Amino acid sequence: MPCLRCFCEYGSSARTRSAGIRVPSTMTKSPSLKPTRTAHLIRELTAAEEDFPAQRWHQQIRWALAGLNTQAIRVRSGEISEIAPEALLLHFEAFHRGIAVGLSLHPRAPGRKQTPARNLLERLRDQAHAVLRFADAPRHVPFTNNCGERALRPVKTQLKISGCHQSADGAMAWLAVRSYLDSARKHGLSAFEAIHRAFTGNLWMPPITQTT
Repeated sequence: MPCLRCFCEYGSSARTRSAGIRVPSTMTKSPSLKPTRTAHLIRELTAAEEDFPAQRWHQQIRWALAGLNTQAIRVRSGEISEIAPEALLLHFEAFHRGIAVGLSLHPRAPGRKQTPARNLLERLRDQAHAVLRFADAPRHVPFTNNCGERALRPVKTQLKISGCHQSADGAMAWLAVRSYLDSARKHGLSAFEAIHRAFTGNLWMPPITQTT
């Protein structure tokens, strides 16, 4: 299956250059498995559509991301073993063409301050390897990092309400419980069930993959 590195090589071909696709050189680097805030990008693209309804680049980029996410979900559910190369190429091309068209419609202004549309397009162009990473490794990289943000939200809420914990030991104990419950929830257990098992001597533990 072609990965982002393979598409980068494709992007340097005459066909891709003539299509107006710009694949940044950063895509030749080995990106980490850290997901991006793709859901935030979708909201920014929707806002751009509201600001520029006569343009179509935002719809094309959003279509490409949504299509790749659909394919990634099919991989994680076991419906397919991998994203088909043709599907990857189709959506990658649509993604980069949409960025190229958008940049042509929103040229850089003099000085450092740019329009929100220009900033969004440059971010999509320069961080394409991170934005599309979920399609390159669909089994390991989620479409968005909202899951991690939700895990941190109770901590921020606690700080807003109480300001701080009374002791370092209390803070460590509270965080350990929160971490345990959040991990259990991600594996399909409710908080009540996880606590019940902990107090009845049947402590739930996350599965550990054995490696040889």
